[in-house]
Amino acid sequence: MGLGRGGFTTRDLKRCQHMVRLIVLTCNWWSLFVRRADPDHHREAITSRLLLLHGIARRTQHAGQTRLTVTSSHGLRGPLVAALRRNASFFRTLVRSTEQLSAEDRWRRILAEALKKYLRGREPGRQPWLPPPQHAPAG
Repeated sequence: MGLGRGGFTTRDLKRCQHMVRLIVLTCNWWSLFVRRADPDHHREAITSRLLLLHGIARRTQHAGQTRLTVTSSHGLRGPLVAALRRNASFFRTLVRSTEQLSAEDRWRRILAEALKKYLRGREPGRQPWLPPPQHAPAG
């Protein structure tokens, strides 16, 4: 499994474990992002990074809006453009409905979207490791 540790070592076991957990978490997030971009294929982080990170992004702001423009010179940029547009469209929709959703519902929607090939339209159920929803006190 290519986690990109690049030979990270230390004699301090606690620091080493912490670093490995951060790397694994990052790779898991990357896998969800890539799965959302291309739901029909599993892409390992070590192979998908070359295509998805081979570009230059420019952020511009005008009239209260922020725009991110990505320019890629990679030979396979056609499918990449379509995948990134799918991701951008999903996140735009999510941002519009974020205020009405709880944090758990946002996570559930992101996971359902990233894993829709496997969930077949179902949303993930309540996870036992999540804390119970917080309700604002009345009054």
